[in-house]
Amino acid sequence: MPFNQIKIASRLYFSQEGEKKHSRPAVRVALAGMIVGVMVMILTICIVVGFKQTVTQKIAGFGAHIQVVSFDNNSTYDMHPIEVSDSLLTVLGSFDHVVCAAPFITKPGMLKTDSAFQGMVLKGTDYWDFFARNIVEGTIPSAPQEVLLSRAMQQALQLSLGDGVSAYFVDETDVRARRFKIVGIYETGFQQYDELFLITPLETVRRLQGWSANTYSGVEILLDDLNQLEHVADRVYFATVRQMDEEGFHLYYVQTLQDQNPAIFAWLDLLDMNVIVIIILMLLVAGFNIVSGLIILILDGVQLIGTLKALGADNRFIRRIFIYQAALLIGKGMLWGNILGLGLATIQYFGHIMPLDATTYYVSYVPVAFAWGWLIALNILTLAVSLLILLLPSMIIARINPAQVMHFE
Repeated sequence: MPFNQIKIASRLYFSQEGEKKHSRPAVRVALAGMIVGVMVMILTICIVVGFKQTVTQKIAGFGAHIQVVSFDNNSTYDMHPIEVSDSLLTVLGSFDHVVCAAPFITKPGMLKTDSAFQGMVLKGTDYWDFFARNIVEGTIPSAPQEVLLSRAMQQALQLSLGDGVSAYFVDETDVRARRFKIVGIYETGFQQYDELFLITPLETVRRLQGWSANTYSGVEILLDDLNQLEHVADRVYFATVRQMDEEGFHLYYVQTLQDQNPAIFAWLDLLDMNVIVIIILMLLVAGFNIVSGLIILILDGVQLIGTLKALGADNRFIRRIFIYQAALLIGKGMLWGNILGLGLATIQYFGHIMPLDATTYYVSYVPVAFAWGWLIALNILTLAVSLLILLLPSMIIARINPAQVMHFE
């Protein structure tokens, strides 16, 4: 009966009577290997998922998940204007998983102070959620000529909150100068964009460009679920594809954040391969330790095996006893591995105790996310692989001859 086998395995595992002291260090090593393996796999998933989510959110904060721009655009931020009606904005904002559809206008230029100058892109928007979460000083701009400056630009140009700064914009025929007031400082840790964007209300850039109402550089569409990106992008495409100019050319071009940042997302995709490699290695390490532990348990219980065989127990019955005993060892290792892994991930999630170089990794600390679906699947996979691995060493039991064991005693 399986119940009897489990009961025997439990008594063998938890009983301290007759314990062979020489075997305990080896079993502890096997247990420690299981704990470390599970802990490393959990931390790997939490960190990689957190890293990808954080970097993606920052990229989307500057450029949205989906953009609708002019079909004639080049790769610069000096975009061709497009006409976007209120009805089209309403349609784009009504799709499932769309948080907002917000128009924007960009204009490249240069900031200049008495001692320094820096190239930048002036971006006009009326959607402030992302920058409101990353503002470190001051407030969100609310009036024309007010701007939100990044910490990187502030330090490079030696400016302070409340200062005025001159900006110059070059057109084909002239150079236009504007004076802006710094009302807020933001910092996302994404140096590539922090050193580039100067943020202001939409109307400020519209006046600078001299564009009419409903004329923009494009429309930014933000989603609440990145897994729906391709689906929503297809819907946006079909909602705009029939818009043609007088010559019969498409007016709008739909691009996702992967289209805008192919190098960054190719790098992020490589992290998935790292996760697979680490999980395979840790499963092999954990499996090796569990096999070692089971062999030790079998060798320690060789007298018990001989006695059970002499009493009429078959190999299958005895194998299950030792597999159940090893399963208790696996369960203990997985339990402590989960406690330590999730505990360290929680400490990092709230404490940010492990820093990173933001200029290299786009974030100033190791980000963590609890992907519960992946973590549950990882535990199921670890348990299944570990139990399957136990089948091979348990066959040693069939080679034990009860007569030889009892004669040896």
